[in-house]
Formats: sequence, C-alpha cells, structure tokens
Amino acid sequence: MTNYGTIPTSSSPSGGHIEYISRAKERIKSGLGTRRPWREMFSFHSLNLPKSFRDSISRVKTNAGYFRMNYAIVFLVIIFLSLLWFPISLIVFIVMLAIWLVLYFLRDVPLVICGRTISDKAVLIILSIVTLVVLLLTHATKNILVALAIAVVVVLLHAIVRKTDDLYFDEEAGGLLRSSPSSP
Repeated sequence: MTNYGTIPTSSSPSGGHIEYISRAKERIKSGLGTRRPWREMFSFHSLNLPKSFRDSISRVKTNAGYFRMNYAIVFLVIIFLSLLWFPISLIVFIVMLAIWLVLYFLRDVPLVICGRTISDKAVLIILSIVTLVVLLLTHATKNILVALAIAVVVVLLHAIVRKTDDLYFDEEAGGLLRSSPSSP
C-alpha cells in the first residue's frame, strides 16, 4: 500500500518532531519581533549628547524601556564573546541561553508561577542574577566581570546619546513605539 498523495498527520513520531520544530521557529520569529530594528537603534540622525544630567537620566529610562530586548541581546553577546576561552563556562552559558530563550525571549504569554503573573522586568532581573551566579561558579569570574562592565558601559553610552524625540509612549499597547513621519 502506498502513501502517495496523502497528507501526513502529526500522530506519527517524526511528524510530532517536525511540528514542534516549526512551532519553535515561529516562536523565535515572534519572540524576537519585540526586538527593535538595529538600524533604528543605531540611526546616526538620532545620536547626540544630552543637554543636562537630568536629560541623560530621562534618556536612559526611555531607551532602556524601548530597546530592552536589544540591550539584553547586547549583554548576552558580549558575555558570550568573553567566554570563548573557557569551555565549561561557555557550555553553562549556552544552557542558560536556552533557559533565556524559553523564559524571556520566546514567551507568548505572561509567565505565571503559583497563580501570580511575573512581569517581564522581574523575569529579566531574575534570569540575569541566576545567569551571573551560575557563570561565576565556573571560575571565569574575571572575564565575566570585565564583560559585564563592558556591556554596562556600551548600553549606558548608547542609552545616553540616543535621542528619544522620535519615540513615544503608546498607552494602549503599554509600551513605546516609534512615531512615523506621517502621524500627527
């Protein structure tokens, strides 16, 4: 008996894996959809020095909210690069990165633990602390601390020099959106 022309169902063992992989790909695409375009983040027209210290603080707060996903990626890439010469630390980092993907980057719905909804900010802070503690236990402390210092400087510098004039708060969506030139 041939199966030519039939549509495979997901009840077969290999069909379940394919369905799972395609769902994972879709979640990666939608999860990284909250990331802002890198071109927008590094637009030369939107870079200048702030007028005052208060303006710097305001820019850091606004840009941290708007580019949160991008800044998390910058942190993770810098830490990854610092661990290239520490194989055990790199393996631990990759495992933690998988946990980051599941709990932060690829979630469609809010995280609920014991009936309580956990905010994205809390998940970001908790995952950052757990990742840092676990990596420090791998004896790559000096590299990790230097990488964290570099990442903080890079992110803060960007957040300070990136103007926020073209960003606005959308109360319905609960987040910042880029204003289009044609919008009032």
